[in-house]
Amino acid sequence: MSAYPAYIMSGLCITGGISGFVRKGSIPSMVAGVGVGLLYLWSADTIRRGATGGLEGALVASALLLISSLPRVTKGPVPMILSVTSASTALYYGSIFRD
Repeated sequence: MSAYPAYIMSGLCITGGISGFVRKGSIPSMVAGVGVGLLYLWSADTIRRGATGGLEGALVASALLLISSLPRVTKGPVPMILSVTSASTALYYGSIFRD
């Protein structure tokens, strides 16, 4: 199992949360983006070390991101990208969890 998808999602979420705050002053974007990004980062590091809980953390982060972005999917490219990337990450780690 690879930690790279969780590392990539961590970077995207943290960067997106901070840029949402800088561009529009959105505190909810910053809190949610950085929060989910840190969960992805913790999960990636845990997966990389081979410790328990990382896979589950990545699945939870993906579910949170997908649930929060799906209702806004038609509102522009950012929610669409968040939906696609979180669903892809969830499918990747979900298939590993299932096996």
